[in-house]
Amino acid sequence: MKLNLIKTSDFTFRTKLFRIYDMELPFLEHIEELRQRTFQLIVILINITILVFINVKTLVELLEKPVSVIKFIQLSPGEYLISTIKISVYTSLLICVPLVLSQIICFIFPGLTLKEKKFILPLIIISFALFSLSINFSYGILIPAALKFFINYGENVIEPLWSFDQYLDFTLLIFYSTSLAFQIPIFQLILGLTGIVSGKKMLAFWKYVVLGSTIIGAVLTPSTDPVTQLCLSSAIFILYLLGSIILFIYQNITLR
Repeated sequence: MKLNLIKTSDFTFRTKLFRIYDMELPFLEHIEELRQRTFQLIVILINITILVFINVKTLVELLEKPVSVIKFIQLSPGEYLISTIKISVYTSLLICVPLVLSQIICFIFPGLTLKEKKFILPLIIISFALFSLSINFSYGILIPAALKFFINYGENVIEPLWSFDQYLDFTLLIFYSTSLAFQIPIFQLILGLTGIVSGKKMLAFWKYVVLGSTIIGAVLTPSTDPVTQLCLSSAIFILYLLGSIILFIYQNITLR
C-alpha cells in the first residue's frame, strides 16, 4: 500500500511527506516550480524571437523612419544579418517583460503579506504604463531630437552615411536607458510604502534632484548633444516630482 502511495501525486500524500521530511520537500517543489517557469519563459522567448526575425524588415523600417534622409550602409558582409538578429532578440525581450513579471508575481505571491498583496497589483500596472510611456517618449522625442542635432551639426560639411549596426546600438541604448529612468516613481513608491523615506522628505530634496537628474541624463544618454540630455533630465525630474506627490497624498490620506 505504501508503494502505491509513493507512485501517486495526490495532494494528501504530499502533505504527509511534508511532515516526514520537515518541510524539505516544499523547498524542492519551489525549486522545481521555478525551473518549470524559467523553461516556459525561455521557450516563449525563442518562439517570439523567431517570429520577430521573420518580420524583421518591418521593425527595421520603423527604426529608420526618424532619419529618412540618411542612407545606411553595412561595413562588413554580415553586419546587417547580425543587426537583424539583435533587433529580434531585444524586441522579444521587451515583449516578454510582462510575462516575466507575471511569472515572478505568481511565484512569490503566496508568500506575501496581505498588505503587500494589496499594493503589488497597482505597482505592476503603473510600472507597465511607465514602461510603455518610456518607449513612446524615446521613439517620439529623444531619438528624433538627438538625430536632428547630429544631422544639422554636420550639414553642408560631410555626407551622412551611417553604419546601421552603430545606429541600432545607439537607439537601443536610448530605449533601455529611458525605460530604466522611467521606473523611478516605482522605486519611490516602494521606498515610501516600506517606510524608508516619506513623500514629504522626497519633495524637500527637489533641489538636489535637479542636479541629480542632470547627471543621470548625461550618463544615460549615449549622445553628447545637450538637447537629448535636457529632454531626459527634464523627464526624470518631472517623474520624481510625480512619484513624490503621489506618495505624499497617499501617506496623508492613510494617516487620517
